[in-house]
Amino acid sequence: MSHRTSSSTRFGFVRRYPFDLAVVSIGALLAYLIVTMVGTGSSLRLFVTVPLALFLPGYALVSVLFPARERDARETAATATDARPRGIDITERVGLGFALSLAIVPLAVLVVPIIGLELTAASVTAALALVTVVAAQLGVVRRLQTPDTERFSVSPISSLGRLRGDDNAVATASSVLLVVAIGIAVGALLVGLLLPVSGGGYTELALYSEDEDGELVAGALPSEVESGESIPVTVSIENQEGDQQRYTVVIQEQVLEDGEVVERTELQRIDTTVSDGATASGERSVTPTAGSGETVRISVLLYEGEPPATPTNDNAAEETHFWVEVTGA
Repeated sequence: MSHRTSSSTRFGFVRRYPFDLAVVSIGALLAYLIVTMVGTGSSLRLFVTVPLALFLPGYALVSVLFPARERDARETAATATDARPRGIDITERVGLGFALSLAIVPLAVLVVPIIGLELTAASVTAALALVTVVAAQLGVVRRLQTPDTERFSVSPISSLGRLRGDDNAVATASSVLLVVAIGIAVGALLVGLLLPVSGGGYTELALYSEDEDGELVAGALPSEVESGESIPVTVSIENQEGDQQRYTVVIQEQVLEDGEVVERTELQRIDTTVSDGATASGERSVTPTAGSGETVRISVLLYEGEPPATPTNDNAAEETHFWVEVTGA
């Protein structure tokens, strides 16, 4: 008998657990798992992080603030002196969910570095998922503490029960529509998990030089060099395209007049293959060929595969450059 009672109690709790808050919690956890497991630039990451950033944490917080459903006109008139906070309808919940999420996200971005974590997509996603899940569970407690007749619910079982009773057709229809919308969203997420993810990645090109301590720093390349002297430059290529890529880097010395390139000299050409998610770096010695007193632009042009016959800054997939003045020896 006690076993039956225990099983009945557990089953009853599961039936009473708010369906929408279960979906919100699962959605937040899935978003965190996908962000930490799927490569940067994936459309699947974008698909799950948009609702986590724009809606889920705010909706979970709304469930804590407003556990009750909206009272109809007769209830409002009969309880005009009731001190209990009134509930809100679905439209208001959704609107507040978006508004509160827009307030929560900047706070999460500020808090992550304060607690000693590196500010990354994974750390911010973890913070938002934690806030969402905790708020959703507090919302569950708040709703279960609210009388059944006043509790807000979008449970399919409750919605179908109200539909059979036909007590409030408009509210019931809204609840059913919301349940259907949540179901479609979950289904779309499952499809995204099962189907292969398309591209949408990127490649990043950067130049570094060594400081006095031997550390690589960006933006510290020399602006002057003696004629015949070489400039040590570290070329870095980060591949986030979703697949292994073959790159060609063309290093050009360019003479400009009135903003137009009038002379090009190829100094070096680099061929390399970079795995997905990896960064390839290598130090090169660049020696300008210009005469003393000339100022030239050293352009580093990146191409996926073979470059065109005439590599330029305009036709490169990525480009970066620095200026240098050639002085007398």
